[in-house]
Amino acid sequence: MSDNAFVRLINVTKQFGDVTAVNNLNLEIAKGECFSMLGPSGCGKTTTLRMVAGFEDLTDGEVWVGDKLFSCPKKHHYTPPENRNFGMVFQAFAVWPHMNVYDNVAFPLQLRKLSKSEIESRVREALTATNLWQDKDISPADLSGGGKQRVALARALAINPDVMLLDEPLSSLDPHLREEMRFEIKDLQNKYGFSVIYVTHDQSEAMALSDRILVMKLGVVQQIDKPLDVYNNPKNKFVFSFIGVSSYTDVEWRDGKAFVTGSDKPLPATLEIPERMRGEKVFNLASRPTEIKFTDAMDVNGVEGAVLRKAFLGEIIDYLVRIGNQEVRVQIGRRDIGPENGEKCFIKFQRPFWYKQDE
Repeated sequence: MSDNAFVRLINVTKQFGDVTAVNNLNLEIAKGECFSMLGPSGCGKTTTLRMVAGFEDLTDGEVWVGDKLFSCPKKHHYTPPENRNFGMVFQAFAVWPHMNVYDNVAFPLQLRKLSKSEIESRVREALTATNLWQDKDISPADLSGGGKQRVALARALAINPDVMLLDEPLSSLDPHLREEMRFEIKDLQNKYGFSVIYVTHDQSEAMALSDRILVMKLGVVQQIDKPLDVYNNPKNKFVFSFIGVSSYTDVEWRDGKAFVTGSDKPLPATLEIPERMRGEKVFNLASRPTEIKFTDAMDVNGVEGAVLRKAFLGEIIDYLVRIGNQEVRVQIGRRDIGPENGEKCFIKFQRPFWYKQDE
C-alpha cells in the first residue's frame, strides 16, 4: 500500500451467476485525487462504483477507505451506504420535485439529525458553491438540466463527503452544459479536497477531469495512468482504440517488405516495424488522424493515396484517404492546406503503433 492511498480495493471480484463483471480488481486512490473509470458499456465500471458505494455486495475482496474496512465478504463485514459518508451523483438528476431547491439539499442532513443551524450553514455553503443560492426557493422542475444536476451536486456536497462518487453525471446534458459542468465539478473538488471516483464512457470528460484514468474491458483493468500517458502510451490495442480517434490499416509482408494491403508500393523503409510483427502474415498499423500529415511525392516518408472524402468539422478538416484497399482518416487544422476530393495525395505517419490483428 502506498503512503497516500485513501480508497483501496483489494482483489475485488463481482460475479452475477456465471458472468464475472469485475475480475480481481486492485486499486488505490489518493486523498483529493480525481480518478475516472472509463470503458464501454458492460465493462464493469458502474458495478465497481456501486460496490464502493455499498449498493452492491462483493463476491470477493475488500473495500477500504482510510483505515476503515467497508466491505469484506470473507469477514462477513459490510458497512451500509448511509454510514460511508459518500456523496453520490447519478446520471438521472434524482431531485425531488415536491421540494424546493433548499429542501432538496437539506433533507439528507435532516435525516442525519443535524442541528438547524448546522443544516442552514451547510446548505447555504453548498448552494453558494454551485451557484444556486438565488434559486433556493424554487422547484427543481423549473431549472434547466444543468440546474437540476447542480442541485444533485449541492446535495452531495452538503454532507461534507470523504469521497464523491459520480456515475455518468453529465450524459443527460447537452454538449455545452456538459463542458461547463465538468469544469465546475473539478473546481469544487479542488476547493473542498475530497476524492472523486468518476464513471464515464466519455473519454473527453475523463481526460479533462482526471488525475488518473482506469481503462476497463470486460471487468479486467487494461491500464491505469495519467490521462496524457494513457493517450500517448497505450498499453494495448484496446486502450489505443478506446482513447481518441484511431485508424487501423492492414499491412502484410511481401518478399521481406511491408505493404498496405492492396497497395503495390511498399511502406517507407524509415517506418520502424517491431520485430514481433515479423512472423505475422497480416498486422495493423495504428494511427491517430491528427498524427498523420500530408506531404509530397519528394518525401521519402510519404505514402501514396487518394482522397475519398473531405469534410469541414469546424476547427478541423477530416479526410478519408484510400491506400491500396484500406482507408485511413487524416485530420488537419482548418487553416492548413490540404488536397481536394478525388486528388492523389501523399501522407506521412508521424507516430504509428503496431499491433497484431488478434491483440
